[in-house]
Amino acid sequence: MNVSRPRVLLAVVVAGMLLLALVIMSPMMMTSIPSFIGNGGEQPDCTDDGTRVQEASDSAAADIPAEYLELYRKHGEKVGVQWSVLAAVGKRETNHGRSDLPGVKSGTNYAGAAGPMQFLISTWGGKARIPMSSQFNGYASDGDGDGVGDVYNPADAILGAAKMLKRNGAPENVRGALFVYNRAWWYVDQVQEIARGYAKSGEVEVPPEADDACDDPLVEAAPSDVVAKILAYALDQRGKPYVWGGTGPDSFDCSGIVFAAYRAAGLSIPRTTFTQWPFGVKIEQGSEQPGDLVFFDAGPGTSPNNPGHVGMVVSKGKMVEARCRLCGPIKVTAYDNRDKIVGFTRPLRNPDVIAQLERLENA
Repeated sequence: MNVSRPRVLLAVVVAGMLLLALVIMSPMMMTSIPSFIGNGGEQPDCTDDGTRVQEASDSAAADIPAEYLELYRKHGEKVGVQWSVLAAVGKRETNHGRSDLPGVKSGTNYAGAAGPMQFLISTWGGKARIPMSSQFNGYASDGDGDGVGDVYNPADAILGAAKMLKRNGAPENVRGALFVYNRAWWYVDQVQEIARGYAKSGEVEVPPEADDACDDPLVEAAPSDVVAKILAYALDQRGKPYVWGGTGPDSFDCSGIVFAAYRAAGLSIPRTTFTQWPFGVKIEQGSEQPGDLVFFDAGPGTSPNNPGHVGMVVSKGKMVEARCRLCGPIKVTAYDNRDKIVGFTRPLRNPDVIAQLERLENA
């Protein structure tokens, strides 16, 4: 017993010293814990605030004629597509108009394509040169302001190509847009490789709202499970095209995506913008929350008292919207910098919707 007592005392002393050391060190240890644990980290910026203008690489400056490079950048920024992708299409099709093959400077090639961006005449609008004041169905464009859409004019053809890429998914879904331009995946791969070489960053950069990471933080921040279901459905439609009258599943118009999102949560609301506007309870700007609707005086036959466009609020200052046929696919955009806002409504406060919610809760 007398022999073991010193050992016990020694153990107690050692334990006490270890405990004291831990107490002293604990603040230091706490400061080393990563700050992202438990707070979800910084949320991505998921808003489409316009096309990010990439710098041209040295190889782009050396390979692309100065006139063409200026047009690619000008019309790419104007329409909202990557200039590097436009330039890559021009390179792949006609070497920026330098090719002497049939159809580049006159006539058509064996497939019926014409001009530096190789449009099918039918896709351009039915004729190679079209007065812009006339009625036509196609991508004919006036890029130089002379009043004529000339498929052989680089300014016109590049603007038309930008519109076509935008219509079919760019800048978010570049591969899908290029596939529509020329329906072969090897072509898509080649154009993207050229575009990467033309960009100083070496990448075909896409807007942040194209990132799936933009969905989860917005849904998780929803004020209720019902709103989370509504947002999850609406955000899942990003990248799909605008089609007038569309209610899904492949395409939507502005009110169609709102209608379908509420339906996905088991709720029935009016189908059109004109009927959705008086349906929800009006709320003041600044008090809106996810799931609310924001209306605009936009489109033919609309007015400040009869809005023609609607988006769904996903967070303060941001909405998911299907905007128009030539505006690109469904995406998250900023509304606080847009003009002609008519007002905000909250469909979830409509008495009929409240009754629907009660039935769902009791089911």
